[in-house]
Amino acid sequence: MSTKKQNKELLQAMDVLEKEKGIKKDVIIDALTQALETAYKSNYDKETNVKVTIDKDTGAFHVYSKKTVVDEVTNPMEQISLKDAYEISHGYELGDEVDKEVTPANFGRIAAQTAKNVVMQKLREEERQVVFDRYDKLRDDIVDGVVSREDNRYVYVELEDGTEAAMNKHDRMPNEHYRVHDHLQVYITRVEKEKTRGPQVFVSRTAPDLLRRLFEKEVPEFADGPVELKKIVREPGDRAKVSVYSTDPNVDPVGTCVGPRGSRVQAIVNQLGGENIDIVEYDENPANYIANALNPADVLDVIFDKATADQAAAQADSDDENAPVVHPACTVVVPDDQLSLAIGKAGQNARLAARLTGYKIDIKPASEMENQPESDVEGDNDDSTDDNGDVE
Repeated sequence: MSTKKQNKELLQAMDVLEKEKGIKKDVIIDALTQALETAYKSNYDKETNVKVTIDKDTGAFHVYSKKTVVDEVTNPMEQISLKDAYEISHGYELGDEVDKEVTPANFGRIAAQTAKNVVMQKLREEERQVVFDRYDKLRDDIVDGVVSREDNRYVYVELEDGTEAAMNKHDRMPNEHYRVHDHLQVYITRVEKEKTRGPQVFVSRTAPDLLRRLFEKEVPEFADGPVELKKIVREPGDRAKVSVYSTDPNVDPVGTCVGPRGSRVQAIVNQLGGENIDIVEYDENPANYIANALNPADVLDVIFDKATADQAAAQADSDDENAPVVHPACTVVVPDDQLSLAIGKAGQNARLAARLTGYKIDIKPASEMENQPESDVEGDNDDSTDDNGDVE
């Protein structure tokens, strides 16, 4: 193939890349000139003071060696005599710099191969950037995928466009066993750039916000109506508690999330492999909120500890970010026959309720509290509502 034809095809290829891939022609030309300068230095006399130009209209390559005009040449790589400079132009004087063309006769072959490599490299870089941009925008959202393979570090999930995402061990549900071709909804936690393999997408099945996105998908009232999702806590694969709130007193936030005959929440449970989900109504009164959070157990009384409430309030006003977190404490009184239900299996119900409300919860049966001296118990204090009603 002739050099002119090669140059023409290169220009056509750059035009296609600019139109279809958005890679500017100038970007390719800049990268190509740098690559050709390196190729020339490696193949021809180790010249270091050279530059390459590419004609944007014809695609022709030219190599120039920059030399200083001197009386007597002592370093041919960097100097040119005044006599030789005059052969280029009579306008040169001693000390001027001359761009002398040194394009080798067979440079076209090297240029063509270098151009092909540069174009392919730029194409790979652009494709990687497109993938990175796409999934960086989808960070903190859910996407559909299919399990493709597994190694000792990750379960790999192939996303809809063929991109392979990685799921760490701590991002896998303990109640799930992943098999090739399993369909999953996964939550994108982060996207990292890698020079050799392109961007790496990381996904999770255990992130609390996976549950948030599933609720937003199943319950349109979160986007269009008065229902708000306040907080989610999970022990992935086993149980979760979700607090919700309605700005409209005529709308039941819990019933809205449960859906007709439980259809909405059941769809989410199915997506999470049977994970139990308690939907709790948020209340600005912390006593009511704590009682709701301990559902399905009945609560007779909530007794707040003023000392820890004051400590938590002081910490909230403090600028010390390194201070240990202080949670306000309370004692919850339940019927004797509800104690196990309130605490839950291995303390799970109480543990999740504490994380949901931000309170350290101590659960006591009614019979034990009846036998306790009145001076040892602080009553439910409505004045503490405003100070401690914020949810983490």
